[in-house]
Amino acid sequence: MTDGIGKAEGFRDETYLIIPTESFTEYMAHPLIRAAYLTDVGFFPRAREHYREREEGADQYILIYCTEGKGIIEVEGRKYHLGRSDAFCIPRHKRHRYYADEKEPWSILWVHFKGESISYYPVQECRVIHLSSRASDNRMMVLFKLLFRVLERNYTLGNFIYISQVLALILSEIYFREKMDESTTSDRHVTQVVRYMYQNLNKNLTLSDISREVELSKSYLNAIFKAQTGKSPVEFFIHLKMQEACKLLKSGQMYVYEAAAALGYEDQYYFSRIFKKVVGVSPRDYQNGDYFYPE
Repeated sequence: MTDGIGKAEGFRDETYLIIPTESFTEYMAHPLIRAAYLTDVGFFPRAREHYREREEGADQYILIYCTEGKGIIEVEGRKYHLGRSDAFCIPRHKRHRYYADEKEPWSILWVHFKGESISYYPVQECRVIHLSSRASDNRMMVLFKLLFRVLERNYTLGNFIYISQVLALILSEIYFREKMDESTTSDRHVTQVVRYMYQNLNKNLTLSDISREVELSKSYLNAIFKAQTGKSPVEFFIHLKMQEACKLLKSGQMYVYEAAAALGYEDQYYFSRIFKKVVGVSPRDYQNGDYFYPE
């Protein structure tokens, strides 16, 4: 395999750590480690003339996070431009090369990794992900600092488990944590309505009540709730109320009529009919039996 190297080492204030996984094979077999583990990690600040090329790819995934400046990653001949707060993962065994911009060389945090659970992350997609908030950028810096700090200490089983969990947090921060610009308008509206519902479980809200409170049309509310939950807003609200009823009944501190009243039902028998329709058993049978609210 050709491993073309430009000025890849010797950057001022760089950090470069190799994890001796081959020397700790027993640790690597631990389920919390073999799921996702590092082989190398580092930080190259203001990496002028930085260049790497691997004609046959690498045996690990390579995550690069740009903290400042610019650079380019090429995978199987396709170019991806990285700038400040951009992350990119190079898939295993993919021909690639990456290099710093000549005028504004990047500073990059990077990690090589693999493991049994890595396929659950979208690391094969070859896409640039921008972390748009200062908080996200700060979290990435903190997580990498944790890796460096722990890896500069002893190679214990506990430390290996710890850095594996930090790696999982880094990947989750990039791929799964909601970005403000990825949250759709309908997502925000559903969240707003559900919060309002939770605050009013002791009431019998109608669709008109909800629509008026959040200043959205009834038809729009019906459409977004059906799309995201499979239920109408009122159906969803009733399920929330019955879920709360289950908690009250299982607490052993309320009679059925008291739980009904706490949730805004003046008629205990009407409450019981609704409860049985949603949960599948009567409130009394639920309270006395080994039942759980269906998810």
